[in-house]
Amino acid sequence: MTRVDCHQHVWPAALVDGLRRRTRAPHLAGDVLHLAGEPPYVVDPAVLTPSVRDDVDLALVSLSSPLGIETLPPEEAAPLLDAWHGLAADLGAGHGLWAAVNLVEPDLVDLRATLAGDQVHGLQVPATALLDPAGLERLAPVLAVVEDAGLPVLVHPGPAPTPPGAAGAGDVPGWWPALTSYPAQQASAWFAWHLAGRALLPDLRIAFVALAGLAPLHHERLVARGGTFGAVDRHVYYETSSYGPRAIDAMVRVVGVDAVVHGSDLPYAAPSSTTGPGMGEALSHALLTANPHHLMNGGSR
Repeated sequence: MTRVDCHQHVWPAALVDGLRRRTRAPHLAGDVLHLAGEPPYVVDPAVLTPSVRDDVDLALVSLSSPLGIETLPPEEAAPLLDAWHGLAADLGAGHGLWAAVNLVEPDLVDLRATLAGDQVHGLQVPATALLDPAGLERLAPVLAVVEDAGLPVLVHPGPAPTPPGAAGAGDVPGWWPALTSYPAQQASAWFAWHLAGRALLPDLRIAFVALAGLAPLHHERLVARGGTFGAVDRHVYYETSSYGPRAIDAMVRVVGVDAVVHGSDLPYAAPSSTTGPGMGEALSHALLTANPHHLMNGGSR
């Protein structure tokens, strides 16, 4: 069976050109990316080419949701999203695409057509679009299109806010959003889904990047504060990027081995091992092969 990296990033040339034409965030000044809530970032040239890994057979590439493209005004988002989806025709063997959609005025007809593309494996949405049950309810019509197509959704961190009290995003180190805003977004999105998602979308397969900000590890506190945590949802998955054996082991103890899928977040982060998390052949097979197969295709697990 196919070994899968569920989460890589690449910026097609047309997207880079579009970002360079912009004069406000998100925009590129030369090779420096400017976002409203993050320090200026010198773009790694590796993000311009789909990464090739000898240890996987399929790498799914996704739009960098912290750019905020999905929530730009539709007329600004359209050319950038077209550039993103145009990448599908250029992807070589061994690569697939997570689609993206403008969330200000989502075109559901166009989304259905996009999801029907041969190299499209599902839809990515920013966690900032479902930070609470009300947000999830507003997003539900978009997610229902993906559910109807029999494809999964990937929840990825969205734009980071400027740190409170900081004069600007440059006042914090470059890793700051990845350790503060991103996990908090992922956790909030997971709690929103835990509370309301399955009632809205009974058959949707959904994966949360970065182990959902470790939200399921708070299940004891959740119950202590009046929430519930019962049977593990068999259609919810947790992607591993930037986490290693300790966090993965803790997550498996809560949600089970069948719910965790491998993702590298290349080139922003590197996989902890070329053979998975270094926790044994059986777990590596589950994270890189069996579980991604179920995420993408459904069926029992």
